[in-house]
Amino acid sequence: MFRLDEKIWFWTLLVIPVIMLLFVLLQIWRRSAQKKFADSNLLRRLSPNQSVFKSVLKVLVLCGAFACLSLALVNPKIGTKLETVRSQGVDIVFAVDVSKSMLAEDIAPNRLEKSKQLVREIINSLASDRVGIIAYAGKAFPQLPITTDYASAKMFLQNMNTDMLSSQGTAIHEAIQLAKTYYDDEEQTNRILIIISDGEDHEGDAADIAEEASEEGIRILTIGVGSTKGGPIPIKRNNIILNYKKDNKGETVITRLDETTLKEIAEETNGVYINGSNTAEVVEAIKDVLDETDKKEFESKQIADFKDQFQWFLGLGILLLFIDIFFLERKTAWLKRLNLFNENF
Repeated sequence: MFRLDEKIWFWTLLVIPVIMLLFVLLQIWRRSAQKKFADSNLLRRLSPNQSVFKSVLKVLVLCGAFACLSLALVNPKIGTKLETVRSQGVDIVFAVDVSKSMLAEDIAPNRLEKSKQLVREIINSLASDRVGIIAYAGKAFPQLPITTDYASAKMFLQNMNTDMLSSQGTAIHEAIQLAKTYYDDEEQTNRILIIISDGEDHEGDAADIAEEASEEGIRILTIGVGSTKGGPIPIKRNNIILNYKKDNKGETVITRLDETTLKEIAEETNGVYINGSNTAEVVEAIKDVLDETDKKEFESKQIADFKDQFQWFLGLGILLLFIDIFFLERKTAWLKRLNLFNENF
């Protein structure tokens, strides 16, 4: 298994197409200038050792050197040892509301982006708990099963948007029902479900389903995202607001944070409701709840002892640079005699 430490340095690879473009432009300019000076037969006699092939090979070596140096900056690492780690934790499932109302901008930058930020910061604060992710609107959809791979969790989280589910609306009960199937460890007695939503529940039976979840040992924490004052739901194209959602009477729809529903759901499972306006306070509140929760010990296999591999690419890059410096564009005598590329005609 391998990982890349500094992926941002991949941008330096853009120098390669720039070099290739400059080389092509230089060749076009050179040929144009030569044609003005003399015809092709005379040019061949004046500079018989000029090699187009070696010019191309020289620029390819230079590009290879830059590619190796870029990879050295990225610093790829290889995991050399697989070890079993014993840790304690709780199974946590995040249910993120991706209905259209989450596009409202009554909390910056909008409700959905705020929700993703909250989940990301909560995950960053975890130590060895297992996490899973559910997306829901009119229906619930599994995003990521229970795992200790926080990097994958944050990647799936980043890709969540309001267009991923065709069934619109907000059915919190669907998310709770799906979450009940997520907890794959029967011995895990402490199961946490964190619902991040604006509280709109178009079905209205979420509290009853939450009571059933409580009987299965699931404790629900709810985080309200938005404001009680509310805001319109923008209709966007290419991140430009074209209009706002209207009702049947042509009036602009105002969506508001429904804290009452979220509090009822949390109370049914002896959980906690948290207002999501302040990220630091949310993370601290979740941390306090988890600290009070008994944790189960479990085993997980992890790749350990990653070793740097940048030195190989750095060495090869420097070697290619030296080759390029001393690499002449003139024809090599013995290759000229072989005439592999028909350059003598």
